[in-house]
Order: sequence, then C-alpha cells, then structure tokens
Amino acid sequence: MESEKVAILVDGGFYQRRAKALWGDCSAKNRADELEAYCKSHLHFRISGRDEYDSLYRIFYYDCPPADNSVYHPLLKTNVNLKKTALYTFMTEFLKELRSRRKVALRLGRLSKNDLHYVLTNTAQKEIFSGKRSLTDLTENDFRLNITQKGVDMRIAVDISSMAFKHQVTRIVLISGDSDFVPAAKLARREGIDFILDPMGASISDDLSEHIDGIRSNWRHDPLKRQQNK
Repeated sequence: MESEKVAILVDGGFYQRRAKALWGDCSAKNRADELEAYCKSHLHFRISGRDEYDSLYRIFYYDCPPADNSVYHPLLKTNVNLKKTALYTFMTEFLKELRSRRKVALRLGRLSKNDLHYVLTNTAQKEIFSGKRSLTDLTENDFRLNITQKGVDMRIAVDISSMAFKHQVTRIVLISGDSDFVPAAKLARREGIDFILDPMGASISDDLSEHIDGIRSNWRHDPLKRQQNK
C-alpha cells in the first residue's frame, strides 16, 4: 500500500477548547507537544499486522495572537489589562513553541478589538434565568472573554484550495468542527484529495458530514501519555 502525503490543518481555537475539555490544563510546552503528537497520530496505520506511517507534508496551525489591550470587566467594575493575564502568557509561550517546531507552520489572523468584551457564560445565564442563582452570586469564573477572530477561516480555506489545485498532498486532515469549511472541502474532493475531518469527539452538522471522505479521531487517548508509552 502506497503511503499518503498528508497535510494536517488545525483550527486553533477549536483545538484549545477541546484539548482542555478532554485532557485538562497543562503548560504551554506540554500543550505544544500534545498538539504535535496528536496531529502525527493521523499518520499511523496498521496493515497486515505491521505499523506503517504516511508522509507528513506539514502541520498548519490557525489562530490569532493573544489580545493585549484593556477590557472593562462588568463584575470587577474596572479595566483588565489582558497583557498581564495568564491566558496572554500561555498563548504567547505556546505560539513561540510552535514556531520552533519542524514542519509546523503558523497561520495567524487578527482579533477584532472592537468586539472584545466580557460576557456571562452559558451556564451562568441559564442558572440566573432559571432562578437557581442571583446576580449577587456571580464570580469572575462566571464570565468569559468574547473574542471575534478575523481572517482565520479565510486562511484555512485558501490553504486547502492551494494544496488541492497544486496537488501538493494526497490527503488533508482538518481538525475542526466548523461547517464553514464545506465549500473548501468540496473543492478538495473534486481535485481528488482524500479529505478527512477530526472533530475530536464533538458533534458536527449534517452538511459537513456529507462533504468529507470520512471522520477519524484519536481523542479518547491522551496523546502525550500514548507517546510516552511507545
């Protein structure tokens, strides 16, 4: 069986949310190690009882630099300097780690600073409107930063189209759960590219499921632990 030449595209915001939910918090370096190991698990397959590996073209990671401005917090009634937050430190170190990795390419969009604000989490909203909690019960953990990314989805679609038209790869693995990529997936398939989706255990829409060549996911196993056990 001839090996595939594989490009792995990672929707960064989606990966960060799913990785935290599946495997918990960790350091920026460990998250980068985990991401690389998780992506490379898509290159492994077994045939006739033997371990075989496809060829990695490149891992593309799509995200935005962390926000570094000040945002008003409605509970604290003051501006929060995001550059001094743990999230800013983590993302800065995480992106620096990825920049040093072989065959890992960053594709960074930008944040819409006009749409940057704190909002109540869905859980807090439901509990308040159901009468389980009152406004005086709210804590900082009941708020999250609402962030609008610009240019990330476009970069993913452009890279899919470019690799498909140039036939640089034979397979594309997209780690995401966003149906916005359906047109790009359809184009890649028309060009003969095997298009695989990895939603990391999350549910996906019917239209996205219809326009891919299959779903493959290894989310049930912590990639760092699996790598250490080899």
